Amino acid sequence: MKNITFECCCGSAADAIAAYQGGASRVELNSDLFHGGLTPTLGELLTVKKHCPDLKVLCMVRPREGGFCYTDVEYETILADAKLFLDNGADGIVFGFLHEDATVDVERTKEILTVIGDKESVFHRAIDVVPDWKTALDILMDLGVTRVLSSGQKPTVPEGIFTLKEMIEYAAGRIQILPGAGITPENAPWVREMTGATQMHAAMHRTVYDRSTTGNPAIYFGGAVYPPEDRYSVTHPDDIAAFVASVNRE
Repeated sequence: MKNITFECCCGSAADAIAAYQGGASRVELNSDLFHGGLTPTLGELLTVKKHCPDLKVLCMVRPREGGFCYTDVEYETILADAKLFLDNGADGIVFGFLHEDATVDVERTKEILTVIGDKESVFHRAIDVVPDWKTALDILMDLGVTRVLSSGQKPTVPEGIFTLKEMIEYAAGRIQILPGAGITPENAPWVREMTGATQMHAAMHRTVYDRSTTGNPAIYFGGAVYPPEDRYSVTHPDDIAAFVASVNRE
């Protein structure tokens, strides 16, 4: 049985380097995973490529949280970021453009595919909110998109498992289907068996502590939701290695 291609969803250069050390096949490089992943900095990409020149790095281009129907200025920013990433070693771009009725924005998708050229193109989980995923897949296949990231139009892959299986069968090799959201080392072998997937996408994090803010715990740097300010999440190579071993266990 062919080994699974494991893509790690990373929120920083440090995450991506750890994923590489743990045996990830490629990474999706983001910032702000709390909001589902936003555009990373160019410095993050440059740092990853410096330390892991052989790692395949796909960069997210998503300028804000809250939907996928962008203003003209936001879209201009997306194209500028995509060009910068590709010019500086990115192996592909992750994006998703919808109209307000949640159908695929064909014209914007065509334009960014022209920018991406022969690098990999990934339509992200915007596919999970379209009204008709078969129509969306038909459009993306016709346009030549490399891959679609999906949880089967459910909150997690285990919940959307039957739709994902149907997606893979419907695509029939014409576009790659990448299951992602809620996949763990424990359920990954089951996801593989149920869907026939040849690749998976997951984020794996541990909590680490930064005590520099504890001198004044009344201070918050975020918005209305007040998370603890003395900790953050990181990817650890051992967790990635355990995932890879689990999913490829005979």
